[in-house]
Amino acid sequence: MTTTTNAPVTGPQKMTPSEAFVETLVANGVTEMFGIMGSAFMDAMDIFAPAGISLIPVVHEQGAGHMADGYARVSGRHGVVIGQNGPGISNCVTAIAAAYWAHTPVVIITPEAGTMGIGLGGFQEGNQLPMFQEFTKYQGHVTHPARMAEYTGRCFDRAMSEMGPTQLNIPRDYFYGEIKTEIPQPQRLDRGAGGEGKLNEAAELLANAKFPVIISGGGVVMGDAVEECKAFAERLGAPVVNSYLHNDSFPASHPLWCGPLGYQGSKAAMKLIAKADVVVALGTRLGPFGTLPQHGMDYWPKDAKIIQIDADNKMLGLVKKITVGICGDAKAAAVALTQRLEGKTLVCDATKEARAKDIQAEKAAWEKELDEWTHEKDPFSLDMIEEQSKEPGNYLHPRQVLRELEKAMPADVMVSTDIGNINSVANSYLRFEKPRSFFAPMSWGNCGYAFPTIIGAKVAAPHRPAISYAGDGAWGMSLMETMTCVRHNIPVTAVVFHNRQWGAEKKNQVDFYNRRFVAGELDNQSFADIAKAMGAEGIVVDKLEDVGPALKKAIDMQMNEGKTTIIEIMCTRELGDPFRRDALSKPVRLLDKYKDYV
Repeated sequence: MTTTTNAPVTGPQKMTPSEAFVETLVANGVTEMFGIMGSAFMDAMDIFAPAGISLIPVVHEQGAGHMADGYARVSGRHGVVIGQNGPGISNCVTAIAAAYWAHTPVVIITPEAGTMGIGLGGFQEGNQLPMFQEFTKYQGHVTHPARMAEYTGRCFDRAMSEMGPTQLNIPRDYFYGEIKTEIPQPQRLDRGAGGEGKLNEAAELLANAKFPVIISGGGVVMGDAVEECKAFAERLGAPVVNSYLHNDSFPASHPLWCGPLGYQGSKAAMKLIAKADVVVALGTRLGPFGTLPQHGMDYWPKDAKIIQIDADNKMLGLVKKITVGICGDAKAAAVALTQRLEGKTLVCDATKEARAKDIQAEKAAWEKELDEWTHEKDPFSLDMIEEQSKEPGNYLHPRQVLRELEKAMPADVMVSTDIGNINSVANSYLRFEKPRSFFAPMSWGNCGYAFPTIIGAKVAAPHRPAISYAGDGAWGMSLMETMTCVRHNIPVTAVVFHNRQWGAEKKNQVDFYNRRFVAGELDNQSFADIAKAMGAEGIVVDKLEDVGPALKKAIDMQMNEGKTTIIEIMCTRELGDPFRRDALSKPVRLLDKYKDYV
């Protein structure tokens, strides 16, 4: 087999469409792709290796899409997923939707039925563009073999410029033939700070602010703007709160860090933003789920002036009423605003020391509360704790487990969380020192996200410890990718909270349906034993003092022995707050036969 350097050809040349496709991948720096091989793109796949591209085979294509998501979120480069036309492609829809709401530059390559068979109902035929139209920033459909490189390049460019998934749809017969084409060079935007007028308005508001607060969002991570956000916050002496599920957007060790807003977030963050007279939403769309009332607090400051900075102008003022909207890059905008405040005496300068004490007091109170919050105290949870104390075996309180896991986290860690009750409670305990460290399914909220996403992250950053969190329900949707880790030497650590229930939805049955549990209970096998059967390591933890050592042992095996470990933690059935109390209503029954079901 011949090998070549991983550099694209230059200038107009004769080549096959497969070669044009692969050379455009090379031009965009693609070295890894995720998917399952298929005849639809086999002619191109045959030359991946000499182009320096590795196709990492997965167990299920949804996992491939999540891996591409994790890969992109860690690396800042494209994540690429590919599969067989028809079912291989439809299996990716959920993963692409999750990437869309995480603003991840994933390129999904969707070979489709050949042009001479489209519309005849042939094998694995489907109209693949409508499947993804809701969840992509751009859809490129190759209309002629000679345009292969053009459309491929455009999909890669648009994924970065629009910060979201794009789809490259290719009729399978268009990989063949002879064309003359030139490989397009990648086009990347140089984003600016925003309009001068709006920046000046924002600076004026900040100069007169008494209690400014900064929300550091996903745009700070994607724009590599953490240092600029720090300098901005330090100039103002402003508390910095993380937007929902972007706990890695500001270092937790910084004195101005206050933790995340939103579901199961930080009470310190919520109490401090409630005092704000000016809020700077830096690189965040202010999504509705990230600002909802929590812990009994409707903390969003109703009378504050809101400065929102987002690279997508469509997000400005969409969810929350704003005073100034700046369409700009988070890094450039933070620098521009900091520069405008230099040399000025700000109203908040006089209270900097007092506000610093206020920040520290609120954080200390929240940490003390977390230390003492060893278990849930609602009637259902207390009943479950009592009930399980009579069962054989030991069952641990989820909050205590999460605190111990937090303490045992290695430096430079990457963590992904799934959707679910314990995973959501984890939002209170996950703290990071650097960006591109925390991954969650965001607004899409799909189960089965965390494990494949952390696998993709590990491929992008093999030198960093990689940990996923999942409940036993969500784990069932992704555990088969353990075989991917073992087959292809991608060592990660998965923490599975085994509480034998679909906790998040079951909490609604507790609160609204008088504990009438339908389809919420899970009778599980040993996940540690399943892991061992797949060739991974498995550890069962049922004592609190073993939680930290188990995580440290698993990380040691991951980093030094190249082993994947599944840590199965036996938890009580107690449940934290539900996702949305306002999303359900107390049941009303009008028919006699259902009168007792209220």
